Amino acid sequence: MRIIALDVGEKRIGVAKADSSTRIAVPVGFVLADGSEWQEIAKIAKLNNTNFFVLGLPRSNEGNETAQSLYVRQFAKTLVEKLPGVKIRFQDESLTSVVAEERLKSRKKNYEKGEIDAEAATIILQDFLESFTVENMVKSDDTAPVATATGVAAGVKAAVTGAGENAANLAKKETDKVKLNTKKAKHKMKTATKWISSIVILAILALAATGVALFIRDQRYKEYAEQFAQIEANMQADVFSFTVLPGETIAEVRQKLIEVGYSAAEVDAALKAEYNFDFLRERPEGASLEGYLYGETHEFYADTSAKEVIEEFLKGMDKVIKENNLTARYAAQGLTLYEGITLASVVQKEAPTPEMPTVAQVFLTRLDYGMPLGSDVTVSYAVDQIDPDRQTYADNQTALKIDSCYNTRLYAGLPCGPISNPGLAALLAVAEPAETSYLYFLTGDDGMMYYSYTETEHIQNVYSHCQNLCNVSL
Repeated sequence: MRIIALDVGEKRIGVAKADSSTRIAVPVGFVLADGSEWQEIAKIAKLNNTNFFVLGLPRSNEGNETAQSLYVRQFAKTLVEKLPGVKIRFQDESLTSVVAEERLKSRKKNYEKGEIDAEAATIILQDFLESFTVENMVKSDDTAPVATATGVAAGVKAAVTGAGENAANLAKKETDKVKLNTKKAKHKMKTATKWISSIVILAILALAATGVALFIRDQRYKEYAEQFAQIEANMQADVFSFTVLPGETIAEVRQKLIEVGYSAAEVDAALKAEYNFDFLRERPEGASLEGYLYGETHEFYADTSAKEVIEEFLKGMDKVIKENNLTARYAAQGLTLYEGITLASVVQKEAPTPEMPTVAQVFLTRLDYGMPLGSDVTVSYAVDQIDPDRQTYADNQTALKIDSCYNTRLYAGLPCGPISNPGLAALLAVAEPAETSYLYFLTGDDGMMYYSYTETEHIQNVYSHCQNLCNVSL
């Protein structure tokens, strides 16, 4: 059985893998937590033919769950929703990042933060492999798979209950301690002061004892109360979540909006409506919103219009363009903003996150040389526009000849527009490509990327590494 481990962070997610027969965990890399992580994780799971995940669960030095534990449990809940049928185990990850960094320091001088995350995921998975047999992985009650959101909710409740009990016990100990001191003070005052003075002092001490207990209790509960009050409010409110994944097309977003309850007519009107954003004015006349719905998740009230939903994702793109100065950075690569987003949409569909800068470099170099991009994903998009059911373009040989401005096998230069909605990693990859000079790349049957400088080398890579994936239908 193959297993994938995830070291879940708010910016990056480290990934490791292992086979239960060899019981040796190896790092895979990392994915960015930018909205594209679900698609990337699904791709990793598919390449490794598994639905079994181990997630690192943080704990405090005292062994209690923390606010970060809640974040991981919420991540697990979403993972179950995004990838139905997955099985999840939680593994204690205390100090794994520290140990991971120490290991990397012992092996190399320079390393990236993403390598620490991948190494941490490897440690988490190795600990899990050494703690469980294959039978226990499947049957153990205390590490049961997270099959529904209810399972995660139960874990969250347990975390809160445990935290509350610890806080209550601490408060009781502090109160008992103060009460003991109060009794000692009372005994001394019987012989040192008049009885009325004793009553006054005892009252003051009693108030102090109560104050100390309340202070301790409030401090312990405050952090948890603030976290869960908002969660509870969101659960009770009449809201729904909607996600645009990096790499999704306008057609896919349209269908998802219809599935959550909007009419086709309202969605179509929203996608064709005018929106007041400067970056949209740079599009060619008649261009759709393809490429401009920034991939992320938002929550909306049930009475939100489809137009307001679309506008929220356009706001996300506007923010990303401005914060990352994409217009100027694309100009430095010889591209307009529209051209940069178009290329980013191709990179998004062609490469996993860590490989995006190198794939962007390949495409930019081919553009400089006047060569066709030669991207199969643009051909697939072209066929989708004309023959989504593949009735006419039933095989790859026919599809590659389709007369479309999106066919970058047939025509040099960029496709005539974006082919998907790119995420942050793809947008930044075009703005800052890798400092390499490759002209060819492919994704092998093992999920790895293979690059080459010449067509002869590329053909050899196809023969050596891509007998199955390179023949998948467009």
